[in-house]
Amino acid sequence: MRRPGSMRGLEELGRVRLSRHFFMRDFLYAEIGNFHARQNLPRDPDLAIECGRAFCEALLDPLEETFGRIAVRSGYRSPELNRFGNENGLNCARNDYPLECHIWDHGTGDARIAGASVVIPWFADRYARGRDWRDLAWWIHDHLNYSEIWFFPKLCAFNIAWRPNPLRRIDSYNAPRGGLLRAGEEPGENLAERQQRYADFPVFRGISYP
Repeated sequence: MRRPGSMRGLEELGRVRLSRHFFMRDFLYAEIGNFHARQNLPRDPDLAIECGRAFCEALLDPLEETFGRIAVRSGYRSPELNRFGNENGLNCARNDYPLECHIWDHGTGDARIAGASVVIPWFADRYARGRDWRDLAWWIHDHLNYSEIWFFPKLCAFNIAWRPNPLRRIDSYNAPRGGLLRAGEEPGENLAERQQRYADFPVFRGISYP
């Protein structure tokens, strides 16, 4: 697919279905682009679609099927838009930062990555009443083949990323702030302890569709 050069081309890109529950259009909106009148178009739409499809099928579909609607807070960012956000202090990492997950068409081979900042409303309601963000972090760790997760205080939003070879790393800006799990490490809590944290969560539904 060519990089969209018209409104019709952008419509066509937005109609690309990435998974059972998500289309490319779900990830193209960006407040930075909207407010500063900057386009958010992939340089390499085919690579963005490829990585986005793997990301949605492996991570977002099971989340939506288990918890209900998942809200995408920040999805794909073009290299140009992400660079603008970084240079202007708009909460975007550098384009060459190894953990930057929003630029889906930035790498090749094992360097491919795709991610998004999402909110799970089901958990956000409980978090607002004092629920520990680590309950959700350990549920994700025990059920999904994620690469990196970063948690944030507002709404308990989190960045979640896919890679061909996952790092399995968890960090947080929530208290206790810092690293919960380093890449390649085993959790400090054993499986039984972790399962007690999320014993009241919905039954996992990672549905395989024909």
